[in-house]
Parts: sequence; structure tokens; C-alpha cells
Amino acid sequence: MHVPRFFIRQKITMMVNRYEIRGAGPDGGEGPLLAFAQQKRMKLREEVVFYADESRSRAVFSFKARQRLDVHAEHDVLDEHGTAIGNFRKEFGASLLRSTWTMAGPGYEAVGKERRPVLAVVRRVWDFIPYLGDIWVPFVFHFDFVDTATGQPVLSSERRKAIRDRYVIDVPDPRVDFRVAASMAVALDALQSR
Repeated sequence: MHVPRFFIRQKITMMVNRYEIRGAGPDGGEGPLLAFAQQKRMKLREEVVFYADESRSRAVFSFKARQRLDVHAEHDVLDEHGTAIGNFRKEFGASLLRSTWTMAGPGYEAVGKERRPVLAVVRRVWDFIPYLGDIWVPFVFHFDFVDTATGQPVLSSERRKAIRDRYVIDVPDPRVDFRVAASMAVALDALQSR
């Protein structure tokens, strides 16, 4: 299933990350709920489960780390039956100055980087300043993923300025399954600081 544009909105909770994933409506704004995601608490392996709705009664897909608590961890995107349909990982060495991720699915592999290299460096300096690094980061970051074979755009994630994290996700490549795109987009928020 390919969804060319969707929106992610983080729901504020004290103990766990939750996300609403909404499709685009006829006017281009937020439309119907496509999935509701919740990060599993206290797991040795990072895991986020996507449900059909906020009742969390039916899991429809998920992503889960292959390794335990590792900055190099690869994450598999699993369908509702636990079958791998794609994967992604943070490229730790390449991410020291500019966050870089690799995402793959049937027929493609893509590399995603922060759109603005200067802003990436400023964000890192901000994080290292005592006390200042604990304050909400006023910088928005965007990621662009391109196919490693063709250089064509595959996915983009744009963070909107808001009190709660909000993202607009564009997926121009029809090979990218919505479940892989949504997993990657949520991971950019939930796992980015690691």
C-alpha cells in the first residue's frame, strides 16, 4: 500500500511516545486516521507498534530493533503477522555531524540525511552546552531520502514548528510501502537523539 502524503502528530504523554498518523484530506490538510503508534515501554530492544486506532485493540504493523540497546541497531518493519517488509538503521559514523539513515524495502534502498548541514552542526553544539541542551530545541529538522541507485527522491519528512512535534511526510516513490514510510518517519522522531 502506497500513501503519497501523510501527517504525523506526536501526542504528549509522560511515560511513552504516542503518534497519530493521518492521511491527507481532499484539501491537502490532515485527513482520516491511518494508524496510531505507541512506543513499547521498558524494552531492551526498541519497539514501536502501530494500531488501527487509539483503542489499541488491533496491531497492524510494527518496527523492532534486531539488537539490544545499540546505537548501530537495525530495525525491521513487520506486518501484522510478524513478516519483515522493510528495514532501516541509523548510520552512526555518518551521523556524527549530520544525521544519516538508511531505509530499504523490496526493490529499493535509500539514504536519508538532514536537509540543512549547518543546522545539524548547530543542533549538536546546542546539545553539548550545559543546561541549554536540556531545553527544548528551537530548531526544526527535515530529512530527505534518495534512492541509492538512481538518486531520485523516495521520502521526505518535514517537521513543522509547533509545541507538539508535527511532521508532513511526502513519499513520491510508489515502491515505498506506507508501513515502511510511517515506521521510518516515527523513528526519525522517537530515535533521532540516540
